[in-house]
Amino acid sequence: MNYFKSFSEYILNISNFDFDLLALELFQFQAEHNPIYNKYLAYRNINPSSVKNIDQIPFLPIQFFKDHQVVTGPLSEYAKYYSSSGTTGTVTSKHYIWSEEFYLQHALRLFEHEYGSIQDFHVLALLPAYMERPGSSLVSMAEYFIAQSQSKHSGTYLYDHAKLIEKLLELKNGNRKVLLLGVTFALLDIAESHISIPRMDNLIVMETGGMKGRRKEMIRQEVHDILTSSFGVSTVHSEYGMTELMSQAYSTGQGKYSLPATMKVLIRDANDPFSLSKKAQGGINVIDLANFHSCAFIETQDLGKIDQDGFLEVLGRFDNSEIRGCNLMLN
Repeated sequence: MNYFKSFSEYILNISNFDFDLLALELFQFQAEHNPIYNKYLAYRNINPSSVKNIDQIPFLPIQFFKDHQVVTGPLSEYAKYYSSSGTTGTVTSKHYIWSEEFYLQHALRLFEHEYGSIQDFHVLALLPAYMERPGSSLVSMAEYFIAQSQSKHSGTYLYDHAKLIEKLLELKNGNRKVLLLGVTFALLDIAESHISIPRMDNLIVMETGGMKGRRKEMIRQEVHDILTSSFGVSTVHSEYGMTELMSQAYSTGQGKYSLPATMKVLIRDANDPFSLSKKAQGGINVIDLANFHSCAFIETQDLGKIDQDGFLEVLGRFDNSEIRGCNLMLN
């Protein structure tokens, strides 16, 4: 669709636009052309023309991605979909995407904005469970990073922890930094094994969340204490993303995420999902402008707050919400 192509050009220049203005333009477009969002607004008796600022924009509950095809325009325009990990017996979300190339290039731009060129890294991806099923956006992103790093040492790992440790030892004194991107339970498995992990000044350990039912839930600080001690790093980095979003936020430690220019978080009242919170914390509502092809206004089931410096802190999940593969930890 021509609109998608033109809007993607805005996203390419992520630091040179008025976020609120684009969000309102995108809201009006999706309110008209996204059938599910249009029906949701009608059910709530909301006239899109009455929405004049982003605080008035209604957010679509993330559960709709499980039961409906959340697309803007005809489904025939979509290249594929990504699916959430879920757990045995649960219904997974499907996020239909207009262009996988756009998603991957956008993900790389966001990473490089925070960390510099991917070619400064060897990328080692430890993503069991995600790699064992089709349709994971996280795996697609990791494989793209590996390819773009142009390093013969970059690669993916499943359960061969000894092979991964051998590779870390080989790269210990290299000129490039080493990015170990891992699902949380797998990083903990290595940390609690009896394998000797080399101490490396050039290592970044980045957890993506995810216990996949393999471990009990743990508070984030406990997880990070184990990982920093075992891998000999001062901090553990984190990636905050999900199947239903095209953008990712990164934390370089302490669980505080720097939001990319394409994303804004509004905190809603924990007891009234239709109202923004007057307190410091509540439910996380995300505006992701890179979701121009689906729905950019998502009511997640995560709890969080925005601190005084504008960083997002993810505090956990609402009681009785489904366990999701990419975010099981509580702060």
